[in-house]
Amino acid sequence: MYTLKLLLEIMGGLIVLFSIIPLIRNDFWAFRVFEYPRLQKLFLNACILIIYASLFQVSSTFEIVLVVLISANAAYLIYQIFPFTFFAKRPLLRAMHSDPNNALSIISSNVFQDNKNTAGAMKLLRKYDPDIILLLETDNFWYQGTEELKKHYPHQVLVPLENTYGMLLYSKLELVNPEVRYLVDPEIPSIKARVVLQSGTEVRLYCVHPTPPVPGENMFSTERDKELLLIAKEVKAENLPTVVVGDLNDVAWSYTTNLFTQISGLLDPRKGRGFFNTFHAKYPFLRFPLDHVFCSVDFKLLRLLRLENFSSDHFPILIELQYEVLAKVQQEEPEADAEEIALANEKIKKDTN
Repeated sequence: MYTLKLLLEIMGGLIVLFSIIPLIRNDFWAFRVFEYPRLQKLFLNACILIIYASLFQVSSTFEIVLVVLISANAAYLIYQIFPFTFFAKRPLLRAMHSDPNNALSIISSNVFQDNKNTAGAMKLLRKYDPDIILLLETDNFWYQGTEELKKHYPHQVLVPLENTYGMLLYSKLELVNPEVRYLVDPEIPSIKARVVLQSGTEVRLYCVHPTPPVPGENMFSTERDKELLLIAKEVKAENLPTVVVGDLNDVAWSYTTNLFTQISGLLDPRKGRGFFNTFHAKYPFLRFPLDHVFCSVDFKLLRLLRLENFSSDHFPILIELQYEVLAKVQQEEPEADAEEIALANEKIKKDTN
């Protein structure tokens, strides 16, 4: 029993430490990666606390302090993930009526470049038949395997690459002035375009897939943060109906994602609706919400779904939004304070070399 007690104490201390580390505003991967597993940390935290308090008498100063710390950590983790539970407020309201001429449906899917199941992907895309399809991690194999989409999606921005950062954008709706941009890294593209809804309303669309802060990809989050915040400032300055979609390689509750929404003024449709964990598809306990869709207050939500996997390490995400003239006055737009603006500017100015 002594060994079990010692093990629980060590694990409890580590869980608390792993929750504190992300509070250090350092771009090095070891500080940022611990932002990802908050649900997992909460689960382990609760298990440790219950087992420790049930099996052992908590009487010494050390034991009392440990239990208090683990309990406080559990409360802190609950506080962090609460906005993504069904009990929280929904900043993006649900549309109360259907207006097909102002609706916009999007499927975003990181296909996993080494995945060869193009047939499974095509079957899923035919099933849901969205207005816009964004496929990420697409090389020439995926470019050739999805060419059939050109028959039904006459507007395309196709950037197949062999470096796991290729993008294939297919649209039934007209794309005005589409641009492929390399905002931070000359090998990492993003796409910007205006989408014309059936009503004639133009919507700004950004497709993104920055690098993650993990060994083997990028040791720092600097490039990812800079790209997202550059787009956030652009969105705010243009003040148009906007949708940002893609694999952000960041979790919904991270301070960078929160900063992105505050600076851009965009809404996260998951808040108040669930986590919609999209990665890793093959390991249920190690799943995080990495694939995102954000929209301006000009929209309301028709539906948001995590779709079936087709051998990728990511689940696809489907969102259907509806542009409404009155939505802007019915929903609250996030606003950055002076400190957040200064932090964003500081991150944008950082050298990424």
